[in-house]
Amino acid sequence: MKSQQRLASPDRARLGRALLPAALIAALCAPAAAQDYPARDIGGWTVAGSKDKKGCFVTRTYPGAGATTLLLGLDVDDSNHLSVLNDNWSIRPKDRLKLNFRLTTGGYSDHFAIGIAADGKKGFVTDFEAKFPAYFASSKALHISRGDVPVAQLSLEGSGAAVVELRRCVGLHRAKARAGAPERPSASKIPKDPFAPGPARKAKD
Repeated sequence: MKSQQRLASPDRARLGRALLPAALIAALCAPAAAQDYPARDIGGWTVAGSKDKKGCFVTRTYPGAGATTLLLGLDVDDSNHLSVLNDNWSIRPKDRLKLNFRLTTGGYSDHFAIGIAADGKKGFVTDFEAKFPAYFASSKALHISRGDVPVAQLSLEGSGAAVVELRRCVGLHRAKARAGAPERPSASKIPKDPFAPGPARKAKD
């Protein structure tokens, strides 16, 4: 077995600003009819667009105690978030956690996460460096622990094809966002003094 390389973790302050549990819940509960990108099954994973149309997510629910749900979201700005939920867990929303995440190619120790609740389940959400989706796609399993206490041991079989489709979904949203962005005014159309009376306003020299 390969030795575990410690992968880079995001800045904690940035993580605190970036994690929005309400937005995650909206993504989980968004009906397929509301999406420009219809949800589809890829190798045992569901890939769908988020309700706010700012990204997409890939998710899977595992059989077993508590029916653990794993969700990886990717936004048009390339930020990502990972959530894990379970019917049996007692995590409270906004709890601050330090967890260990181990992939086939490396791991993240004492990684910061925040407690959330969605669809009657409790769990946590966190984010990672920009390369995390690639590590996720190339790994066979994700093991999560809280110190010496195991939290989840999840198969990532089929995640490679699912992440390829996830990126395609995000690309569609990104292209639509760019197409709908307002055109920036030409500098030549900006008056020299936009606060002057009408006749006194002149374009830049």
